[in-house]
Amino acid sequence: MMRKDTKLDAYTEDLAYRVIGAAIEVHRVLGPGLLEGIYEKALCIELAERNIGFNQQKEIPVSYKEHSIGNNFVDILVEDRIVLELKSVDRLHPVHQAQIITYLKISHKQLGFLINFNTRFLTRRNQTLCFIDFS
Repeated sequence: MMRKDTKLDAYTEDLAYRVIGAAIEVHRVLGPGLLEGIYEKALCIELAERNIGFNQQKEIPVSYKEHSIGNNFVDILVEDRIVLELKSVDRLHPVHQAQIITYLKISHKQLGFLINFNTRFLTRRNQTLCFIDFS
């Protein structure tokens, strides 16, 4: 469930629920144990079937002190609002959470999900939600 104290607009909050539902459907059909790239492709198919706009492997420029130093890629950027970082690992580590937070910062997005498909059950509760308030 989304926190009530977040400053997300109603559309983004609804979109977040729809994205989580799509991820749950992918996991329901495929189950755990596959490579991350397989889940990414399947999630893109599911998002498209639900008429949710997205960019796969979206290139994000990285700057250091106003100097462009290269580009990074986020797994999926949903409707230019939500960053999705997908994993298929035994367990999530703090470095995975740091990664999604960094992706939010460099992309200037407020909301992201770190989704690990290598779990017995994929539910709204066992995924990591990251919210950054830039205001």
